[in-house]
Amino acid sequence: MAQVQRMSRLMIKTLRDDPADAETLSHKLLVRAGYVRRTSAGIWSWLPLGKRVLDNISRIVREEMDAIGAQEVLLPALLPKEPYQESGRWEEYGDLLFRLQDRKGADYLLGPTHEEIFTLVVKDQCTSYKDLPVMLYQIQTKYRDEARPRSGVLRGREFQMKDSYSFDVSDEGLEESYRLHREAYQKIFARLGLDYRIVSAVSGAMGGSASEEFLAPAAAGEDTFADCPHCDYAANTEAVTFALTPVEGEHGAVEELDTPDTPTIETLAEHLGVPAAATLKNLLVKVDGEIVAVGVPGNREVDLGKLGEHLAPAEVELVTAEDFVGREDLVRGYVGPQGLEKVRYLADPRVAPGTAWITGANKEGKHAKNVVAGRDFEVDEYLDVVVVEEGDPCPKCGTGLVLDRAIEIGHIFQLGRKYADTFQLDVLGKEGKPVRVTMGSYGIGVSRAVAALAEQSADGQGLCWPREVAPAEVHVVAAGKALQTELALEVGERLGAAGLRVLVDDRAGVSPGVKFTDAELIGVPTILVAGRRSAEGIVELKDRRTGEREELTVEEAVGRLTA
Repeated sequence: MAQVQRMSRLMIKTLRDDPADAETLSHKLLVRAGYVRRTSAGIWSWLPLGKRVLDNISRIVREEMDAIGAQEVLLPALLPKEPYQESGRWEEYGDLLFRLQDRKGADYLLGPTHEEIFTLVVKDQCTSYKDLPVMLYQIQTKYRDEARPRSGVLRGREFQMKDSYSFDVSDEGLEESYRLHREAYQKIFARLGLDYRIVSAVSGAMGGSASEEFLAPAAAGEDTFADCPHCDYAANTEAVTFALTPVEGEHGAVEELDTPDTPTIETLAEHLGVPAAATLKNLLVKVDGEIVAVGVPGNREVDLGKLGEHLAPAEVELVTAEDFVGREDLVRGYVGPQGLEKVRYLADPRVAPGTAWITGANKEGKHAKNVVAGRDFEVDEYLDVVVVEEGDPCPKCGTGLVLDRAIEIGHIFQLGRKYADTFQLDVLGKEGKPVRVTMGSYGIGVSRAVAALAEQSADGQGLCWPREVAPAEVHVVAAGKALQTELALEVGERLGAAGLRVLVDDRAGVSPGVKFTDAELIGVPTILVAGRRSAEGIVELKDRRTGEREELTVEEAVGRLTA
């Protein structure tokens, strides 16, 4: 790539107004500044400036991955059905998979992630414990058929991702590979200039045990995470837990109440004059077709995402009116856990043994009070399933949690032997016997990181890139006349010769005002203006982030920027 890029030769078209369909700041600015253009829903073209930023992020990722001994490969994006069918993810991914057939009718998919294929590669290449440990990575285009692609490159159907995988012969080896990746990620995101948090997470369709997310706080984020202001606890809300603590105390006998026309928690609480927290909500869902009841305090909502994660790979869906037909034991709007002999009962830990509730009496228009968990009904399994709220106790220290929005920029997993078991990935151990390999999986959203940086660093004038990521380190602006353009090109060449990446706005027929506006919008960290004092050899140096300006001689400016 040339060190000096003249804007008179650069394919760029900036926009004064926000795109009509843009909702997030990054979407607006990346389009307006000429970094990306929409090709179709969730599919984006990266224009020259955008490709430079994307490449700079990829370079940083490569350098830090190489530094921990990971080896880069490139696997196909077009993948056969069979490995994903064998792992179960052909079905588990559902509509998120792009599926296609070749001319012979064979099934293929566009890869959303590559655990299966990497496992098969290592099975082919590594046969002895002496071949391990090994860490492999790629930076490649991934595909997911999002139902509602939105927010520009933040949530697309096609995106750039770094995915890496570790292969070890022991759990201790996996822990070391996980540690190396975790530290590499910290260095990557620090170099990118991202503000981020490391939070506990759930593994989802990836499988495995230990799991952490790297989140970039931003208003446009689709993830919500809980942060403790007192200790170092932080977690995705789907991973926040609540301790199961049995309650001691005496309660009266169950008493049936006449509560006509109170099928909802709101109508019941109003009818009885009690807080919703005194009631027990019993949500009915179908788990692979079987009706299951989920109990939570009446003032809380069931997080269906968390419930689905707990019960995966089973399919979870809400019951419908038709599901009550022929089920005399299930009275819609008046279900209670006592007497539910034919229904499995799950509950949030807040419904602990010894807690007493007002809940359905399993009769039309009737509720019951003094219904005690562990005395009047048993919980088959406790699961953390409520929607986490601001102020919920920190699982570590008890302080009220703070909730914030964030963009997921990285995720690391200790997969264990999930895929090694599926594909019988064994190597010959030290004792001459087969040893089952254990794996880790580690992802970074490369194109998503572009949007995350835009969200975090932009201001009212436009983008404002960190130096190592920016499409150029210095943006030289010629403020109009031939003398100024000549000086701008001369300074640009000197800076380029010194190894700096330089963008020179030498466009003829473009007013100084438009050039200055574009410089702010494009967001190169340092702006050098050849303006009214060019004849004196004086230029203006401006810090894009702070707005600080200083007049210097050309020699002083070049010396400072190349020091």
